[in-house]
Amino acid sequence: MEKTKSASAEIPLRYCLYARKSSESDEKQALSIGSQITEMERLAEKKGLKIVEKIQESKSAKDSGHREGFTNLMKGLSDGRFNAILTWAPDRLSRNAGDLGKLVDLMDQKVLVNIQTSGQTFTNTPDEKFLLMILCPQAKLENDNRSKNVQRGLRTKCEMGVRPGRAPIGYKLLRSLKYGEPSTIIIDEERAPFIKKAFEYLAYNNLSGRQIKEYLEDEGFRSCTGKVVGLSRTYKILKEPFYYGEFSYGGALYQGTQKPIITKELFDQAQANLKTCEKGKWGRKDFFFNHILKCAQCGSGVSGTTHTNRHGTEYTYYKCNKYGGTKTCQCKYIREEALFEEVTKIIVDVKDEHLRLNRRIEEDLRMINRHHKENPITLQEHLISILKEGTKKEKSDILRSFKERLLLQDGAIVLT
Repeated sequence: MEKTKSASAEIPLRYCLYARKSSESDEKQALSIGSQITEMERLAEKKGLKIVEKIQESKSAKDSGHREGFTNLMKGLSDGRFNAILTWAPDRLSRNAGDLGKLVDLMDQKVLVNIQTSGQTFTNTPDEKFLLMILCPQAKLENDNRSKNVQRGLRTKCEMGVRPGRAPIGYKLLRSLKYGEPSTIIIDEERAPFIKKAFEYLAYNNLSGRQIKEYLEDEGFRSCTGKVVGLSRTYKILKEPFYYGEFSYGGALYQGTQKPIITKELFDQAQANLKTCEKGKWGRKDFFFNHILKCAQCGSGVSGTTHTNRHGTEYTYYKCNKYGGTKTCQCKYIREEALFEEVTKIIVDVKDEHLRLNRRIEEDLRMINRHHKENPITLQEHLISILKEGTKKEKSDILRSFKERLLLQDGAIVLT
């Protein structure tokens, strides 16, 4: 063993200083990158080590093949730019078997001659390589055990009736003023009425998720940060058992200690109607202009509705949903065909004032008419085609170019 060390000592050692800090919670106690570099430079000066290159990165070492810095370290060794590594601790280099195997292979090939840490030296000897192979996976073992302990603690917390993580909208966290006492989840009096109303809309009025979302939005329902609650989050609210007193975690249902906002009966009735919505009503036609139009008279949102008359003809119209503060708004509805024509006329009239919009429309129309030289498509036909059959992005590219707002006023569309 001494002969091997002696042979290694005759080889000029050129060190690469490697520093790594993971942002993951399991390594929050690890020394920061700046501190690692400072300590290693002091050690190098004390021991007379020659540092020829430095590599640093912020990446977890739990999985093999995902660290660019470590890949460059391996390449630098293979290319002969350096033949030794200076690092704070063995687990900075590897916490998985794949990367550890690469290090040991390079030591076996005498490409990697020396690994110097803050307290140990590893060379190409059986004892020191064996120690290296123990110390690196040891960090992974500790973290795996820590993960199991955390999961066990979370299950215990659930069994005590407290759901891990942030409470859903409608509740808020009340932190204890006394040190050591747990915080409690209380009802958010500002938003809880909207939550209850959402379930009532679904259970008693059989409204679709999109209608519920729009009605609550017009009534002033907002998230804790003041943002509009989206459709997908509305859907999650309507399926959340937390609101009647239970909660789901890890695939199991637990009885919670929080005060319910709704009854179990209301929740069950809502779920029965929600299943119908999921099959058809929830995923029905996307009324794009719901997101664009507002009522000019009362400020409410405008909702699209599809009806079939007694002759079997289906038609769509848009109307004020009367949730802007008055239930007696007399704003007339507009048929979808008339809506397309009036919006098209507005776009044609104002497109010259919107340079980007004008350029986009003219370019699209020019490309389309390359294939319709004998019967070119007019601008109005092109715009109506987009409004009627275009994708959501194509419609948005045109309609969201306006600084003004499209309003429904007495059965007509105006731009203000």
